[in-house]
Amino acid sequence: MSADVLVRRPVRGATALRGGRSWRPTPYQAAAFLFFLAMSLAYWAVPLCCDAGQHAAVVERLKADLLDPRHPMADLPGAGSAYYSPYALAQGVFARLTGLGGWEVVRLAGPLNLLVLLTGLNRFVRVLSPRPWAPVLALGAMTLLWGTERAWWSGYLGLMSMTGNLGYPSTFAIGLTFWAWALTGARARDGRRVRYVGPSGLRGLPGYAGLGALYGLVLLIHPITSVAAVLGAVALVAGWQRGLRGPVVGRWALTGAVAVAVAALWPYFDVFALAGDGSVDAMHRVLYLDLPGQFWLGLLGLPALWARGRRSARDPLVLMFALDCAVVAYGWCTGHYTYGRILGLSLVPAQFALAVELAAPRPWGRWRGALGAAAAAGAVAGFLTVHAGAVVPRALDPVGFEQPPQWPDYAWAARHIGPGEVVITDGYYAGHAIAGYGPNLAAPAWPDPALDERQRARRTADVRAYLAPASTPAERAAVVRRYDVRWLLLTRWHPVPEEAVVVAWSGRTGEVLARVG
Repeated sequence: MSADVLVRRPVRGATALRGGRSWRPTPYQAAAFLFFLAMSLAYWAVPLCCDAGQHAAVVERLKADLLDPRHPMADLPGAGSAYYSPYALAQGVFARLTGLGGWEVVRLAGPLNLLVLLTGLNRFVRVLSPRPWAPVLALGAMTLLWGTERAWWSGYLGLMSMTGNLGYPSTFAIGLTFWAWALTGARARDGRRVRYVGPSGLRGLPGYAGLGALYGLVLLIHPITSVAAVLGAVALVAGWQRGLRGPVVGRWALTGAVAVAVAALWPYFDVFALAGDGSVDAMHRVLYLDLPGQFWLGLLGLPALWARGRRSARDPLVLMFALDCAVVAYGWCTGHYTYGRILGLSLVPAQFALAVELAAPRPWGRWRGALGAAAAAGAVAGFLTVHAGAVVPRALDPVGFEQPPQWPDYAWAARHIGPGEVVITDGYYAGHAIAGYGPNLAAPAWPDPALDERQRARRTADVRAYLAPASTPAERAAVVRRYDVRWLLLTRWHPVPEEAVVVAWSGRTGEVLARVG
């Protein structure tokens, strides 16, 4: 047989249907699968804390009444509460069908939200670049390149914060935002002779209308994330769309109109009224006070943004970063500190630009090599100083990495309290968690547009007066009657009033549950 004769072996089985080619995962598919498993296990290993009680309470109220839920944390009407989003409604339906409680539903939501986030990231980065390793590096940059001090907020996607917020609506909304940006970028680049790998989706007017519905959904699920989502959309269209006139403008106007219509038609709350609501601005001021320590590693992507800006002043990632910074600065200058909540997504343009730059094929020049070395050093520094405790089990921890918060649970108390019964507590953890089991608080822990902030302040003052050491039985009885209080959940430092009857206590925290009224 001559050397230039090709002998093809017969192909058998399922491989024959693909012409002899076996399927192999892409680098991102392999990395994302391993990340999904590791992060889901890490999320399930950490006790739910912080905002999780609020989200669990929302599920409990919708489980009790899908059409007219009560206030998430108080025995009050819930009309106008921004927590009753399409995402929460779906959770409420799931809870009713399965009989699961709010805490269980929030726990199960984590892997689902992570799946939406990982697929959305892949789609968006593939629109930015066809380089197969770009999504892998983007995932690494997004989760590790933050700072050397812990940043723990809803919507922050560092490894450490993910152990607590994967089950939150903000994570789902960010995943949808990545999908929306991918679809927006693909449409903005249509007709240009560029090589990219992006989602096909629907073409024509139905596709633009569907994209608008997606942005409207993000607006309803997590309004502050929608600010960054819209800024990203503007940057993608301004950077890539050619011929912004006539029919082109009409198609994008349709996207915006559908987004507004979807948000306006939602019956549970008026999302546009939130624009003038400053009830949560004060609590977000701390976001601006810790910027250097929590975010400086993300600035390692600035050289990549600068290089993209030199190639094109209309680069979408450059425009996106500039717009995000402008909104964050606006929040600081005006005192509307809530806009600082987009800080997590403000890092994304720099992180993804860095990933695309470092995914370039070798050989690298000196500049790219130095950038890669700095990024690797930054990722190691971020992991060791902040994120290692999120994924390294304590049994295997050689140095004692900082661990995620370990909040106590209150199932021991909730089993004695009936759904909707009112509780007074002096504990920080209990005040944020107990409503997630179905009870109500006399004074809600968080502001909510459904409850006038002055009324919440009065309730808080009444609870403080009830718990004051100098309070009299008559004064306490008046508060009990005013809010129909049935239970006290007190820390071990607070004496139990003489008229209360102790029902249960926690061996872990020493807290006491007592009946009154």
